[in-house]
Amino acid sequence: MDSLQRYTPQALSILRIVAALLLLQFGCAKILGFPVVPAFQGVKLASLYGAAGSIELIGGFLLLIGLFTRPVAFILSGEMAAAYFLGHFPKGFIPLVTGGNEAVIYCFVFLYIFFAGGGPWSVDAMRERR
Repeated sequence: MDSLQRYTPQALSILRIVAALLLLQFGCAKILGFPVVPAFQGVKLASLYGAAGSIELIGGFLLLIGLFTRPVAFILSGEMAAAYFLGHFPKGFIPLVTGGNEAVIYCFVFLYIFFAGGGPWSVDAMRERR
């Protein structure tokens, strides 16, 4: 087990990058219209979906490169908590039943990244080394 522990910082960076790429899909679909997702067609920027899409697009990009990682992860964690409680929780308590699994797991992944930081493969780490 100790031999794997030395890769923990790199695994954190990989988790951040993969979570950001997955989140970027939502922001791109809502704001840029690509990939085409019928539920996200015609989203207006001045709507709740538009605000969420903007946060996902900008925050996803910043998280992907690891710039301002902690504050961005905190905002994204809050957005995912709001997504769950506004969009899924009113339908019922169990995320599997309400379709809220993704919002819950994203919320806690981003919360972890808020506490852990961006890892060694991030712009933040490069800035700290200077």
